[in-house]
Amino acid sequence: MARFRAGEGVLRRKPIEHIEETESGGGLTRSLGLWQLTAIGVGGIIGAGIFTLAGTVANGTAGPAVLISFLIAGVASAAAALSYAEFAGLIPKAGSAYTYGYAVLGELVGWFIGWDLLLEYTAIVAVVAIGISGYFSFLVGEMGADLPNWMLGAPGTGDGHKVDLFAAVLCLLIAYLLTLGIKNAARFEMVVVVLKVLVVLLVIGVGVFHINSSNYHPFFPFGVGGAFTGAATVFFAVFGYDAMSTAAEESKDAQRHMPKAIIYSLIISMVLYVAACLVLTGMQNYKDIDPESGFSTAFKSVGLGSLADIIAVGAIIGILTVMFTFMLGVTRVWFSMSRDGLLPKWFAKTHPTRHVPTRVTWIVGVASAVIAGFLPIGEAAELTNIGILLAFVVVCAAVIVLRYRQPDLPRTFRTPWMPFVPALGIVFSIWLITFLQWQTWVRFAVWFLVGLVIYFAYSYRKSELARR
Repeated sequence: MARFRAGEGVLRRKPIEHIEETESGGGLTRSLGLWQLTAIGVGGIIGAGIFTLAGTVANGTAGPAVLISFLIAGVASAAAALSYAEFAGLIPKAGSAYTYGYAVLGELVGWFIGWDLLLEYTAIVAVVAIGISGYFSFLVGEMGADLPNWMLGAPGTGDGHKVDLFAAVLCLLIAYLLTLGIKNAARFEMVVVVLKVLVVLLVIGVGVFHINSSNYHPFFPFGVGGAFTGAATVFFAVFGYDAMSTAAEESKDAQRHMPKAIIYSLIISMVLYVAACLVLTGMQNYKDIDPESGFSTAFKSVGLGSLADIIAVGAIIGILTVMFTFMLGVTRVWFSMSRDGLLPKWFAKTHPTRHVPTRVTWIVGVASAVIAGFLPIGEAAELTNIGILLAFVVVCAAVIVLRYRQPDLPRTFRTPWMPFVPALGIVFSIWLITFLQWQTWVRFAVWFLVGLVIYFAYSYRKSELARR
């Protein structure tokens, strides 16, 4: 019992060296290899950022400087990624930032990061589904089909729009896929990620021959501040490795593979992001870029309509992997919090043969479907960033604290240039938070207060550490 006296009350911590033996309530099956993990990471990073957000930010926030927006977000993300990599090798358990925060900074910090991620990841699934729906509408229009307006968008997004039916159905389909078992789901993810990367390479390889350098002028039409505002907006497109790290408990050799998968997935994705942004803003003036289906309309504008249709199909297939990664992430965070007793144990029950948390998967599927079906993409996107940025702050701070508190713990990966790199991640994340809209802060404050009530009314007394 003495080993649980690492902290008192809300500051009690899960001792890292005992995490394996103190967790109960059902485990997950270890079946993912290095390249499957990397595919999940790339699947979470590349998607809406290229096929939807690049056009949205270029058109209304940053212009051609959307490239700078992605680079700024990428630098902040890289600093945090190296911190995640150290923890992923040290604590190969489900939960990601929630588990790391709980083990190093205490139960209350862990609770709030987990609580935030439940909302953020679910909202990201919905945002991505809406993005896919935009490409679906483009493709249907190109085929000459005439779908009823009521099913083509959330209320207020267009004439007669009642619900974005396609986006809502996609959320439910991804939930179904995840309930089939992680091994089968990961195979699907691997195939689709390869197809997606091939589509992105096709976009870059063909688009580079249709660049008009005059489209890069002015490079900062909204000022330098527009590029930083754009960075805060596109940030959620460059941290899929965070959600991927929640699958550590399903990795065959998490201590070796998770750090590599995090770094590989970010490097691959950033190279493709930079090249794709250069092509998009070079092919078409930023004022004419379609915010919802940027690349398809850009290729159509230069007479490559048939290729535009291929891109639309590729975008629909490719962005599915982002939904997969983040729905996987939110269900594993929820599973971990429930197994730790911070939420009812009922949620931590896994399927008897597939060994996946089917209960929370269906709950998340329905919740994301409701958000995707009835909220415009802008309002849904505003729910996605602040909690992730705070999670980055917590992970970067925790890696510094733990390095000095327990320097001799066996680490399969060590964050370089300590403490400069994680400190840079903290500074960048806080800086990007200041660019978010005030409405985002209001929504976050409400969610924070609800979480505070739940923690002290239930979680504080029911957690496994409190029981022990």
